[in-house]
Amino acid sequence: MSGTPGRPLPEADRPSPAHVGVPDTRGPVRFLWWLVRAQPRRVALGSFWGIAWMTGVLVPPYLLSRAVDEGLRAGDRDALLGWTGTFAGVLALTALASIMRHRTMTMVRAHASLHCTRTLARHAVRAGTPLARGSSSGDLSVVQSADVGRIGQILTLFGPGVGSVLGCVAVVLVLWGFAPVLALVVVLGLPVTALVLAPLLRRMHTRQNTYRDREGEVTTLAADIVSGLRVLCGIGGKERFARRYRERSGELVRDGYRLGSVTSWFEEVSQCAPLVFTAVVTWIAARLAVAGELTAGETVAVYGYVAALIVPVAFLVEAATDFSRGHVSLLRLLALLRVEPERHGGGEAPPPTGPENLADPESGARVPTGALTVLVGTDPAAAALVADRLGGGVGSAVTWGGTALREVDPAVVRARILVSDNDAHLFAGTLREVVDVRGERSGVEVDLALRTAAAADVAEALPEGLDARVESQGRDLSGGQRQRVRLARAVLADPEVLILVEPTSAVDAHTEAAIAERLRTERRGGTTLVVTASPLVADRADRVLFLVGGRVAAEGTHAELVAERADYRALVLRGADEGGERTPQRPGTGTGGPGGGHAAGAVETAPHRERPAETAGRDVGQDEPGGTPTAGNAETAQSEWRTPQRPGTGTGGPGGRDGAAAAAGVGRGGRPPAGEHRRGGPGTVPGGDRPPGDRTAGGAGTGGQDGRGDGRRGDGAGTEEREGR
Repeated sequence: MSGTPGRPLPEADRPSPAHVGVPDTRGPVRFLWWLVRAQPRRVALGSFWGIAWMTGVLVPPYLLSRAVDEGLRAGDRDALLGWTGTFAGVLALTALASIMRHRTMTMVRAHASLHCTRTLARHAVRAGTPLARGSSSGDLSVVQSADVGRIGQILTLFGPGVGSVLGCVAVVLVLWGFAPVLALVVVLGLPVTALVLAPLLRRMHTRQNTYRDREGEVTTLAADIVSGLRVLCGIGGKERFARRYRERSGELVRDGYRLGSVTSWFEEVSQCAPLVFTAVVTWIAARLAVAGELTAGETVAVYGYVAALIVPVAFLVEAATDFSRGHVSLLRLLALLRVEPERHGGGEAPPPTGPENLADPESGARVPTGALTVLVGTDPAAAALVADRLGGGVGSAVTWGGTALREVDPAVVRARILVSDNDAHLFAGTLREVVDVRGERSGVEVDLALRTAAAADVAEALPEGLDARVESQGRDLSGGQRQRVRLARAVLADPEVLILVEPTSAVDAHTEAAIAERLRTERRGGTTLVVTASPLVADRADRVLFLVGGRVAAEGTHAELVAERADYRALVLRGADEGGERTPQRPGTGTGGPGGGHAAGAVETAPHRERPAETAGRDVGQDEPGGTPTAGNAETAQSEWRTPQRPGTGTGGPGGRDGAAAAAGVGRGGRPPAGEHRRGGPGTVPGGDRPPGDRTAGGAGTGGQDGRGDGRRGDGAGTEEREGR
């Protein structure tokens, strides 16, 4: 069917990529009819070949009867040869009709499956969050991989199914011409067969439904285990989840055995039932032949017709089996297609003709056009919810240039406002395809987006660069690499309004500083909102909104809020006391300038912190798959992720964020006295990516004026991390 390699299918053989249309989800039968109406010519052609094939199956008994009566019994050699030649010609035509029927119905089934897949994909895009919230990944995977095929198989009814029904009717009429009693046996035998098979079919349908439910659960569990394998290995939960998977898969096997038991009985009974009334009809025909009511040729013809009847009956039984299996899949698909997107308004209001401010009355947040705004919240969940409202993800009273956002067409909102968070899906494909989803950007633009997100090293580390394959959800990348690739994709999209939620939570301080600076440069003139508590990002923002209890409590520049708000200073810098002054500390520890983050000085000043799940249970120094080797030693690995340090040592970071302090203290928190310059001592930390929430500084550094050092040089031994946001 596919022809020689490299040559495309003829246009007539390709599944039509025409408009999918609106599916009829009012019931399984209506949905099947909608699938038929999507390819009426092909279904009609399949029915034609099915009828032609069944005619070829039923004609040979008649030809045999003529050859016996007019050739053998009459001793007419010419008649015998004539009927024999006709018989051979009919067999050849029947074989051709069978090939065309199978070929056409294969295309019908493939088109129906593709139609279902496209319909579900488009509906998933339209429905968005409600569909993802109400369905597991395993259930969606089974629908796309198995259920659509079972649904397509039902359309066999419209090919050989139509021919089989007409074949049964034709056999009854022919037998009535020979002897009415023979036709009555067939007419009564078919309903009896259906009555015998009906209870088995119902049981099979019930067990198929149970098996399908269990199949979705096991697939979901398997997908969760694979995607979170590193975390499970780290926290020691691999064996527990493996045991749970074995238990669930064992239940699936037992359900499969129960389904197989019913299916085997159904298939055996369906195969034996036609043979029973074949034997009965043959016995009656033999008695009629002995009585002289049928000739020898007619007796042969009766046997041939009844034997040929096995073929259409078998097809009808197979169609019933396909419908039973497909009906379960149909119900699953229809349940997904009936999920409606959250409708917040009519979607008829005209959108702004150009860039306009976004405002959220519920929180008081206002995002001005053409500026980089940072939203810092005491509650990360509340800050993320504000981002969702501003992006139109949830219903709210958000306005866009004075127009209620919920009244604007969702397609327009999605085209002009982009919300990107750490849960955004990464599709499988080459790195270029992952970043440039539409495939419309040049290589220079892709490289620039990667550089802006500090992800150029991701491409450089892969053997084939941008053409290297990336697994679904970036499972072969480290946490920091995945986050930076997501950021590069969002930057490359270049929307009118870009909303980023914690885009730098899994990278080291040096990388975070580079991203903050490059993002400001790349998005200059565009509207950008970043939800983060990072002082490095906030320091580069045009405006900072401080969210307390779900409401904007203050706004201004980062420096203004640090100077005026003790709660903001405590949250972002995490080194100031309630009064805004430096916290007194023993020699060897202390706080530094606003350019800095924070470095733990002595053991006593390092509060306990749970080790991140992605790294728990893994010795520091072990390479993280797809990521950067983690520096450290066995002592570091046993220290609950925070390593004790000698007084006077710390860690490096860009701008002195995590710079090591001198004997007088570690730079962090409030601004040092005017004119005072502190130079931190040497320090080293693990470099590269970090798990989300981990704030390990990258590289050793030296403090500078106001705690701002270059964060790139240093040779001391000390490990530090900043608090996760």
